Amino acid sequence: MDVNNKRVLVVGLGKSGVASALFLKARGARVTVSDAKPQDEFENEIPVLLDQGIAVETGGHGERTFRGQDLIVVSPGVPVDAPPLVQARALGEQVIGEIELASEFFPGKIVAITGSNGKTTTTTLAGEILATGGLASVVGGNIGTPAISLVERASAETVAVLEVSSFQLETIQKFRPRIAVVLNVTPDHLDRHRTFAAYTDAKARIFENQGGNDFSVLNADDPTCVQMASRTQAQVFWFSRKKEVKQGACVREGQILFRDSKGQREIMLLSDIPLKGAHNVENVLAAICVGALSRVAPQLIRDAVAKFRAVEHRLEYVATIRGVEYYNDSKATNVDATIKALESFPSNIHLILGGKDKGSDYGVLNDLLRHRVKGVYTIGAAATKIESQIRGATEIVHAETLENAIKRAADSAQPGDIVLLAPACASFDQFRNYEHRGKVFKDVVQALT
Repeated sequence: MDVNNKRVLVVGLGKSGVASALFLKARGARVTVSDAKPQDEFENEIPVLLDQGIAVETGGHGERTFRGQDLIVVSPGVPVDAPPLVQARALGEQVIGEIELASEFFPGKIVAITGSNGKTTTTTLAGEILATGGLASVVGGNIGTPAISLVERASAETVAVLEVSSFQLETIQKFRPRIAVVLNVTPDHLDRHRTFAAYTDAKARIFENQGGNDFSVLNADDPTCVQMASRTQAQVFWFSRKKEVKQGACVREGQILFRDSKGQREIMLLSDIPLKGAHNVENVLAAICVGALSRVAPQLIRDAVAKFRAVEHRLEYVATIRGVEYYNDSKATNVDATIKALESFPSNIHLILGGKDKGSDYGVLNDLLRHRVKGVYTIGAAATKIESQIRGATEIVHAETLENAIKRAADSAQPGDIVLLAPACASFDQFRNYEHRGKVFKDVVQALT
């Protein structure tokens, strides 16, 4: 892709938008950035962009801004059906996302990992496995570093392990991962995708450009993933913690195995996985597939998994105070993630739920709430909806704020109990992002000492 002297508009001034704008400018493009948020929300970003000669528009999208552009790069947070983008496509302008832009310039191979839950853990672990195996690997995408920022330090030998979201996959055109992983698909982001079918279709686009020499890795225990297998032209490898698979990673008599056309290899004992929860067994199996398909030796895969620790804000142990354990799972931004968190503890849970609703059905939590949860503490904009759907399953405390929820839970909890933040909601009603929410949780918990 030649962008020299081309007019390029970057829509959205988030982390990936700023990185894209700077990358394009460095390659000779005439760059404008546009964001609907007010100027005072970008005090740090705007000076950097202006210093590079990049035009900045904030507080709304001007109609003329979108006209006459050779390329429009849209950030994941901007809906693809936003009126200015619909109009731009109608005028024949090319609209892509940052992940597509990165793939156009990335010189090495790409491993792409998506799913409703477990993306960050699996992406991070897969990166560790490849690095332990001696591969030149870099990790980014929807996790931490924008994919476009990985291009500068990459060569033809570099493998990029990318966490990719449904929002990013909506805007791909040629994006082609050598290994594409779908961990699971459960209802999420229905406030944007509107239907589960549309959300599933967005996830399935990860396979769109793969061919017979590529690999698709799918969860054999997830019905939607099983159905997705018909959508790929790549070689399909499965992972399962419940049954044996002919090709992929599975568990037999406490031993994790990897199978392919060359036979069967023992990777590690199930009991040697250091992460809590059955869902993390699935994440490890998926990462093992990535390692094995990348020809990392079993011993090195085993070493990488053994030293791996939970990522921040994902079922993260915070402290034990007066016999009560506190766990931060702020990254549990949908109902299925909260189910997985609850399943990680047998009982005596004090659960903090709430935030910005994503069109979820919280009633599916009720059985777990009855059997494992002593009390639910609701916070944020979704509190009233949550309370109406879980009423009768367990005791409910309308806490409004996270700080109040923690203090109320701490007052009620007995030694041996668990206080768990697994909110099943987005964070944007009261916090900047899930990281901010998780940090506040940890700060308030530490203050209890």
